[in-house]
Amino acid sequence: MSTDSVVLVTGGNRGIGRAIAERFVRDGHRVAVTARSGEGPEGTLTVQADVTDGASLDAAIARIEAELGPVTTVVANAGITRDTLLMRMSDDDFDAVIDTNLGGAFRTVKRAIKSMIKARRGRIILISSVSGLFGVAGQANYSASKAGLVGFARAVTRELGGRGITANVVAPGFIESDMTAELDEATQASYKKQIPAGRYGSAEEVAGVVAWLASDDAAYISGAVIPVDGGLGMGH
Repeated sequence: MSTDSVVLVTGGNRGIGRAIAERFVRDGHRVAVTARSGEGPEGTLTVQADVTDGASLDAAIARIEAELGPVTTVVANAGITRDTLLMRMSDDDFDAVIDTNLGGAFRTVKRAIKSMIKARRGRIILISSVSGLFGVAGQANYSASKAGLVGFARAVTRELGGRGITANVVAPGFIESDMTAELDEATQASYKKQIPAGRYGSAEEVAGVVAWLASDDAAYISGAVIPVDGGLGMGH
């Protein structure tokens, strides 16, 4: 992709999404982020939107394209967790996570591809998780939503691959964040023992893989799952 393409990152106001937006800004792209609240990093256009609300996404993408130009890369990153054991998980806990993480990716990508189809080029990058492939107890809803992104990317690849559009999945493992920083030392040590690399990853390392998938170097890669997990998942 050219270095001045238009990139849309959902949930780009914090965590991995923010690091991804910062990387694309640094690489010279025009970057928009959606957020339910808060602001994206410096140099981005922040648009308030909720990925569970199609009308808010319609309005967000219309504004982004009016101000920055047609979207050529979309990074579906927005997500939530409602962790609890299956026996205690309410229907609402399950539905909300599926609707945001999987339904949100569908709603965003469906709207963003219109410009890509017209241009006959584009990049769709879905942020999954090692949880979706490896499985994590207490995350039946989250694991299911993140695994669903793999099937979604592969179906999209079948539909749009002939139009110069790729669809790939990035599956981060344990990433340094406010959430991992709150864990006590014993818990952190037990998690790190499971990771062959012996450390947590950084959001910037995830962003680097996303930037590469959006580049011309990855033009012949589609329907792939790229783990960024220090070896934790081992191809699962």
